[in-house]
Amino acid sequence: MQAPALCLLNPHAAGGRCAALAAPLREALERVPLYLPDDVNAARERLLSLPPRSRVLVAGGDGTVHQLLPALVERELELALLPGGTGNDLARALGLHGLDLRAALEKARHGLAGAMDLGQVQADGRSHFFMSSLALGFDAAVGRRALAAPRWLRGQPRYVWATLAEISRLRRYPLTLHAEGQLLHEGEVLFASSLNTESYASGMPVAPGARIDDGRLELVCVGRYGRLGALAAMPALLMGQHLRLPGIFMRRMQTLQIDSPIELPLALDGEPIPAARSLTVTVRPLALRVVRGG
Repeated sequence: MQAPALCLLNPHAAGGRCAALAAPLREALERVPLYLPDDVNAARERLLSLPPRSRVLVAGGDGTVHQLLPALVERELELALLPGGTGNDLARALGLHGLDLRAALEKARHGLAGAMDLGQVQADGRSHFFMSSLALGFDAAVGRRALAAPRWLRGQPRYVWATLAEISRLRRYPLTLHAEGQLLHEGEVLFASSLNTESYASGMPVAPGARIDDGRLELVCVGRYGRLGALAAMPALLMGQHLRLPGIFMRRMQTLQIDSPIELPLALDGEPIPAARSLTVTVRPLALRVVRGG
């Protein structure tokens, strides 16, 4: 099995708390270079300089991995994740969430790699990858607000705080959804999000049964809920029981077309991207090799 070519640590992940991993990583990885990039462009350039199919240890969270996806895919690099972010939904999908640093390093250095799917979004002439989620509408607005949450709030409480704050100014979004060319929905929705992992927003099980290697993405659509309805649905969302509620459905798909007369708030893996009125979502089967915990 190949030795890791590099360990990349995002010192800004988890509000800067990930930087504390630098010293123990240097001690544990004597023969593996540790790189703390100044910004995302420097990180991508460093990855693009590696030989194809090299194994890269990445210490950070979903946002860190999301920013690195173009370089990881282009160089066909193997991702070995050391979870250190706020959401960590990719770590959950890979069976790595909750591991201490020693156990995570053991998996990252010696674990077997397999392939996972990615999502790809085309909007306004730009192309973006995501490995966990495309959030559209209310939940994208929640993700944006969560970035400004108090620093002492971590994990799912951060997103619950942002959700409650966003409900106070709740709005619905008119759109049309086509999956594989067939009309799924036309009208207002609270949100219509596409997931590759079972959870987003730090463990919220929005797409129960989703798999990262089945060549499909999951569309989760929540219809014309108002403030009281959204508040009442929150416990079900937190427990993964929301698909029993009226006006909510999940659909497995490979290609999704979304069109709206207004600008739609968007976020990929918790990272905001420019709003758009029209976008195409497709699955990229087995596009990224990753080390799993299980």
